[in-house]
Amino acid sequence: MNNQHYYFYLTDNERLLLIQSLVRLRNNLIEQNKYTDVVDDVLCIVTSARKKRVIVKYV
Repeated sequence: MNNQHYYFYLTDNERLLLIQSLVRLRNNLIEQNKYTDVVDDVLCIVTSARKKRVIVKYV
């Protein structure tokens, strides 16, 4: 298996939208009586990820 790491730099609003979308997806899967293991894992990763300040310079 390939162990690649991906980094996402999100603003606070983008992070909030991502979490809300994952929760909606999880709720839809629960309504359909499907497994939510993968969504739960991603949700845990996103919510526990540390925040890092990045300065963006426009040229």
